Amino acid sequence: MKKRFCTPFVLFALVLLGTGVLKAQDKHFTQFYAMPQALNPALAGSMEGRYRINSIYRDQWRAVLDNPITTFAVGSDLRFDSPFRKVKDDAIGVGLMFFNDKVKVIDFSTTQIALAVTYHKALDTDARQFLSLGLQGGLTQRNVNYASLEFEDEFDGLTGYTMGTGEDLPENNFSYGDFNVGLNYTLRYGRYGAIFAGGALHHVFQPQISFYANTGDGDNLYSKASAQVSAQVPLSRDNHVSLLPRILVASQGPHLEINSGANVRFVLGQFGGNALQLGSWVRTVRNEEGVGLDAVVGLVGFELSSFMLGLSYDLNLKAIQAGQRQTAFEVSITYLGNYDNDEILCPKF
Repeated sequence: MKKRFCTPFVLFALVLLGTGVLKAQDKHFTQFYAMPQALNPALAGSMEGRYRINSIYRDQWRAVLDNPITTFAVGSDLRFDSPFRKVKDDAIGVGLMFFNDKVKVIDFSTTQIALAVTYHKALDTDARQFLSLGLQGGLTQRNVNYASLEFEDEFDGLTGYTMGTGEDLPENNFSYGDFNVGLNYTLRYGRYGAIFAGGALHHVFQPQISFYANTGDGDNLYSKASAQVSAQVPLSRDNHVSLLPRILVASQGPHLEINSGANVRFVLGQFGGNALQLGSWVRTVRNEEGVGLDAVVGLVGFELSSFMLGLSYDLNLKAIQAGQRQTAFEVSITYLGNYDNDEILCPKF
């Protein structure tokens, strides 16, 4: 049975016009380090190995929508020695990422493919410091299925939405180019400690995102600026227990998001190839309604030699106060090829 027009139509109008809440939305993952190319182009090729394959799936608002919002991304990147190097550890990273987001209640989807190139410059001869600069270009397509929508003038007054619509609808898909840039700094200290700090600017040229072509300056995607800081702090002399604090700040138009918290990493076994991570953090947001605590996040991560599995759960606090359960679940899987603990570091979840 088809849904009534009101809720889907309101969402659809926001999508078509490229205004309101949906205008400023961007791809969003709770496990932001599990899809590093989506977080910061400078992280392409920054890993404990020579190549990496990762994927992540997000399922959002299943408790309140018959068809939840789903997001999926898969990426692959590799690192090789730089032919221009003056220090032997200088490296080049190349990454490819595919992203898809679906709002099934109105059959609206966003699909993107992006290519990143990064240069990792060693700042000392023993490879304890790296400065990385990454550039990323992509092509994004947006699509809506008009057959899944019902408009008020389609109602025949008796049996249902069986009549034709007089709505002036544009083409149901369009595409645009996009460009992102990022910078990242990595520092090893002591035997096991590390600090990671980076920043990125997405949508540098603010592409137009309306289904209606040439509608004016008001239909351009806001640029998004973000900063990320994380660390690895040993809590035991053999590093079998360590603390991984983190903070991510992202600003896009009138919206601001701050994720802050920490994971605790427990090494399993004698040689440190396997580990368990338990983490929690909070997400604070600022939008047209003001500033408030948006969600509490819990995470369980497993490191099994070259494989990593992450499971996280978001609990929306405002929805709970309203008697609803707007939650999100994510699962991520990563494989590191030619794994080596002495290579360039990057947080995992």
